[in-house]
Amino acid sequence: MNLPVGKLKHDFLKELLPTHDGSKGLVVGPQLGEDAAVIALGDNYLVATSDPITFATEDIGWYVVCVNSNDIAAMGAVPKWLLVTLLLPEGATTPTMVRDIMTQLTQACAEFDIALCGGHTEVTPAVTQPVVIGQMLGITHKNALFTSADAGVGDALILTKGIGIEATAIIAREREAQLRERYDDLFLEQARHYLTHPGISVLKDAQTAIAAGGVHAMHDVTEGGVATAVYELATAAELGVVVYSDKLLGSSRLYGNITQTLCDMFRLNPLGVISSGAMLIASDPEKGEAICQALAKEGISADIIGEFLPSEGGLWLEDAAGTQQPLPVFETDEIAKLFIGDAKDK
Repeated sequence: MNLPVGKLKHDFLKELLPTHDGSKGLVVGPQLGEDAAVIALGDNYLVATSDPITFATEDIGWYVVCVNSNDIAAMGAVPKWLLVTLLLPEGATTPTMVRDIMTQLTQACAEFDIALCGGHTEVTPAVTQPVVIGQMLGITHKNALFTSADAGVGDALILTKGIGIEATAIIAREREAQLRERYDDLFLEQARHYLTHPGISVLKDAQTAIAAGGVHAMHDVTEGGVATAVYELATAAELGVVVYSDKLLGSSRLYGNITQTLCDMFRLNPLGVISSGAMLIASDPEKGEAICQALAKEGISADIIGEFLPSEGGLWLEDAAGTQQPLPVFETDEIAKLFIGDAKDK
């Protein structure tokens, strides 16, 4: 049986991940729900992650810097160094294309004060579109590390910005011709600019929340959307969770009507679309509102969307009437539906 498009299924991935005993200084190793590896380095921790950009083809240099630095930020660390592997399609790669990608990389690194310090470039028949893979390193003091496992029973669950920011930008860029049949230039331009406004970086979200105090854990929302990210965070902490659907799916959480419009057009569930730009935060329940207020002062919308429960409490999505249904998990991102047909055509 062939595996579906997207991340490996959680149960299968658990079978593959090796255990670690910390004998080589590995503090946080490979495990579901953790955003990065953590390695002891003197008085500090070196935080390391790797993520590819496979859905987007436009502005992929910007995507790779943001997506990888988000993983570092979610651990409470500062992203410092980036290595990039750039795989380019045979017969479809021009010098202009390569220069554009490198310009995107250097500009994004300058924006976030990250050093582009190495990598690899190659034209290969193994890919049919540019694929860029980042390896990001960051650093934090040993008493300033956050892991997903640190969330606790009763913690407030906070979501910053909203659902589907990255998905909105990708759809607008990858399906522009279809969208122009229905929508005007202003709509398309607004959707395209979700990449930078509100943006897919959560560096400021993480730094602001930490400064406000009361943060126990953070998790970057990526493939599989916010529902899957909540599942991953709860699983890493061995907790249950209840998510309030009215808070999660309200207009503020969807960042306006554009995201909802695009999800409706392509029949995508907004709970399961790739959502870089949003950060999940588990906080002391008495500090949740203060964290949201601190974020708001920095122009970052945030809301308490749920609460963590003991593990036996289960994983639930609850509506305004108090009716609960199991929290959905999207092991194949909803946005993959847009690209499956393209892959078959190729």
